[in-house]
Amino acid sequence: MRLPFIKMHGLGNDFVILDGREIDLPSLDTAQICALADRHRGIGFDQLIVLGPSDEADLAMAIHNADGSEVEACGNATRCVARYLFDQTGKDALTIRTTRGVLEARLVEGEVHVNMGHPQTMWDEIPLSKPMDTAHLPLDGDPMAVGMGNPHVVFFVDDVNAVDVEARGRAVEFDPLFPQRTNVEFAEVRSRGEIRMRVWERGTGITLACGSGACATAVAAAERGLTERKVRMEVDGGWLTLDWREDGVWMTGPTAHVFDATLTKAFLESL
Repeated sequence: MRLPFIKMHGLGNDFVILDGREIDLPSLDTAQICALADRHRGIGFDQLIVLGPSDEADLAMAIHNADGSEVEACGNATRCVARYLFDQTGKDALTIRTTRGVLEARLVEGEVHVNMGHPQTMWDEIPLSKPMDTAHLPLDGDPMAVGMGNPHVVFFVDDVNAVDVEARGRAVEFDPLFPQRTNVEFAEVRSRGEIRMRVWERGTGITLACGSGACATAVAAAERGLTERKVRMEVDGGWLTLDWREDGVWMTGPTAHVFDATLTKAFLESL
């Protein structure tokens, strides 16, 4: 067989999308997903997105990191999938079922807006390994933990470009405080309306952007009283707008549909 796929990215956070709404997709194990993620011998991506039908939303979306692990939420992927569906259907509003829950997306003046849901700040929701003050974790740097359906820990720093994101991110991801590991954000607050953020993504490493991480960072900054609830955020790949409203954290930013292609029978048989 030949397997079609779509390549998209949001601010350089890149995805391979397999659309299984109308065709049967092969079941991929961890090793096969890692092979697809290999940027030299496979396709290359930060996350693999698998679409399917849903009885309660316009479609369902499963998310796998480059290391094969399945994750609950991915904001930039949600925006990309929403754009893909908007372009296909001509709609300007839709819902997407994820492990996080049913997420709402809207197309407003050509921009994709996604509600990533309410933040989680209780220790067992994030989750952490034991009860503690999630606003001030017992780690060097006084970070805050925030759940966006997946775990995040946010460090506020004076100069984000001076942080060794790989070394610190890798160490914190595997800290015993986080039973499911964690995403790690480093944020420099420039003003009450602007943040610069860099990210270490659980199961992937440094990425150019992380939508759920941007949401978590915006929540942490507002909770600390450092910013308003609506901010612009510069990540390595560009700019996002985050708006923490009564119904959840809304995220807006660009998406790009790079190409459509097919995996060959020979490549699939080599997995």
